[in-house]
Amino acid sequence: MMANGRGRRTDSKPARGTRPANRRELILDAAEDLFYRNGFANVSMIEIGDAVEIGPSALYRHFGSKRELLATVVGDALDSTEKMLAASDPRPGQLAANIATEMLAHRSVGVLWRRESRNLAPDTRTAFQNQVRDIGSSLARMIITARPDVGPAEADLLGWCALGVATSISFHGLKLPDGEFARLLAGLVATVIGFDMPKLIESPTHDASRSTTMASGPSRREALLTAAARLFADQGFPNVGIEDIGAAVGIAGPSIYNHFESKADILVAIIDRGNAWLRMDMSRGLGRADGAVDGLRRLLGSYTDFAWEFPPVVHLLITEIVQLPAEQQRRMRAAQRDYIAEWVHLLQSVHPEWDPTSARIRVQAALNMINDIALMPHLHRYANLAPSLIDIGTNLLTERI
Repeated sequence: MMANGRGRRTDSKPARGTRPANRRELILDAAEDLFYRNGFANVSMIEIGDAVEIGPSALYRHFGSKRELLATVVGDALDSTEKMLAASDPRPGQLAANIATEMLAHRSVGVLWRRESRNLAPDTRTAFQNQVRDIGSSLARMIITARPDVGPAEADLLGWCALGVATSISFHGLKLPDGEFARLLAGLVATVIGFDMPKLIESPTHDASRSTTMASGPSRREALLTAAARLFADQGFPNVGIEDIGAAVGIAGPSIYNHFESKADILVAIIDRGNAWLRMDMSRGLGRADGAVDGLRRLLGSYTDFAWEFPPVVHLLITEIVQLPAEQQRRMRAAQRDYIAEWVHLLQSVHPEWDPTSARIRVQAALNMINDIALMPHLHRYANLAPSLIDIGTNLLTERI
C-alpha cells in the first residue's frame, strides 16, 4: 500500500467501535488511497467508512460529502507544497531535494489533481487552479534567484518541467529503497532546474486552438471520437453522457449506438488508437535512428509531436483507463507497459549499468514532463518549445545522477 500525504499507511485499520484521536486523519488517508486507486466516481462514502471501520453517521460528522473529502485531500497537498517552497533554499541542489521529498510524501497528488479536480465544486477548483499557478510562479522566481542568467519565460518553463518530473511518480507504482528513490528523483529535478536553457522565441503564427482531430476523414465515427475525446478530457468520463457526445456532433444521443455499443466502447476506441499511433511512431523513429542516443531523441521528438497534436488523447491515456471494465484496464495497461519497456530497453543499451526500475523512472519522468507541458496552452506560443523539451528529456534519460 502506498504511503500517503499525511505520512501514514492506509493498510492499518482501527478496531471497529473505537474512537482513535486521529480519526479525521485516518479518514483522509483512506479517501486519498481509494480515490487514487479506484477513481473518485468509483468510490462511495460507505467504502471510505469501511476502510476505517466506522459507519456513515460517524463519517459525516467529519466530512459533509465525498467532494469535501476530495477537496481536503488535494488542498492539504497543495498547502504543504506551498509551505515547502516558502521555506526552501533556492540553490538548485537543495531545492530539488526538498521538492523530491515533498512529492514522495504526497505521491498521489499528481493523479488526484490531473484526473479528479474536475469533480470539485467550481469555486474550489478555481481556487486550487490559482494555487497551482502560484506554486509554479514561486518555483520560477526561485530559479531566477539561483540562476540570474535565466529569464522569466525560461524560468517559467523550467519550473513547470521540474514539477512535471516530480509528479511523474504519481502515475506509476515503481519502488526503490527510500533513500535511493529520493536521490534519483532529486537528481532528475535538479537536471531540469540546472538545464542550460536557450532563450524562448515567440512564434508569430501561434494558434492557441491547436487541432486535435482524431483523423483527417470527415466520417461520423471520426467526428464522434474527436468530440468524445474532448468531452472526456474536459469533464471526465463519468460526467459525460451519450446525449452530450451526440449534441457535440449534431445528432441525437441514441444514434451513437449505430457506431458504438456503449460509452465505454468509445473510450476504448480512443485509447486503442492512441496506443497504436504511439507504437507506429516508435517503429518509424527507431527505424531511422543512427544509434541508441539518436533513437531516444527521435522517440522524444515523436512523443512530443503526438502530445502537441492530440492533448485530449494524452489526457485520457494517463487518467481515464481506471474508468474501463477490469479486463479492458488490464489490456490497456499491458499495452502501455510494453511501450515503456521499449524505451527502457533502449535506455539500458546506452547505460547498461542502470537497473530496469531506475531506467523506467527516468522514462516516466521525461514523458510526464512532456504530458504536462502539452496541456499548458500558454507555453505553446514559443517556436522552440518542442526542441527545448527534447533536449531536457535527453538529459533526463542520459545524464548520470
